[in-house]
Amino acid sequence: MDEKRQKRISMLSLALGIALLPPIWAVLAPYIGVSTGAVALICAGLYVTNGNKRCDAFKIAVGFLLGDLWAVCAIWIMEKLPFHPDAELYVTLFVLGGLAVIIGESFAKYIFLPAWLCGWAIGLTIMGPLPVAELHTLPVQIGAAMLAGVVYVGIGVDAFQKWVTGLVRGHE
Repeated sequence: MDEKRQKRISMLSLALGIALLPPIWAVLAPYIGVSTGAVALICAGLYVTNGNKRCDAFKIAVGFLLGDLWAVCAIWIMEKLPFHPDAELYVTLFVLGGLAVIIGESFAKYIFLPAWLCGWAIGLTIMGPLPVAELHTLPVQIGAAMLAGVVYVGIGVDAFQKWVTGLVRGHE
């Protein structure tokens, strides 16, 4: 099979995988209590950017979940600090950002630091406007969407694409 045809099959199988699998998550997420379903697409994007490396899926998932936890911690800290909101934001991001890098790099075998930082940004974007008392299950919903992004969308679409590509090549 020539390279041009191979690229076309790869592109079309990816398009089919993206068209088929993520919408299933988008439809089902609210039925399982996850209102933050789109987070899965962001997290899948980081998984894919890392090269679809299944060997890194665990540490990417850990990084995202730590980012989710870090967002809750940041919101809680900023509520407790008695300073101007801009100063609270700066100090909180300074301390937690520095700690995330030190911890993430010290345990790089288990934590993918870019996922931690990305997960933290996702969590702050969604939960930042709310006080801790109003978060309820939001951190759990975000965490579930993060895991769905890595496992279902990231690994799932990659496996689907490889399966379809294999079928097409097997019929030639």
